Amino acid sequence: MSFKDRLKHAFGVEKIEEIDPTEYQKEIVDTVCKAVVRRRMTVPALMALEMSRPLNFVASQVIHFFRPIVAVVLDTAGIEAFANFLEHRGSVEYLARRLDYWEDRGVDDDAEKADPGGPQEKDVLPEDAAPDDDSTRS
Repeated sequence: MSFKDRLKHAFGVEKIEEIDPTEYQKEIVDTVCKAVVRRRMTVPALMALEMSRPLNFVASQVIHFFRPIVAVVLDTAGIEAFANFLEHRGSVEYLARRLDYWEDRGVDDDAEKADPGGPQEKDVLPEDAAPDDDSTRS
């Protein structure tokens, strides 16, 4: 094989394959996507994903590197599963599709279930209603 033949594919990148994540990886991805949508950060997250598309494998290796530190806060198995998921070239496309899905569907119902102590309809006064004079006196 000549030098020219070896150099021909030196910088070749494999095609983006259709990724088939495990059920556990799907749960982790959906958890991350719901958190992003709940914080209304979908557009910045999609921009970051698209800009870092060529570096998704590097990002997965960084996650592996910092796993002992992050494990203090997060589940070790979840961190490893998410890092393994990011090693695949199709992971960015899958994440973008899931973010779009949860953005369209909305996750406000999940946020209310997670925070049952939040304000209720009966606790909120209309703007034009004044508080009862008896309740403000001590």
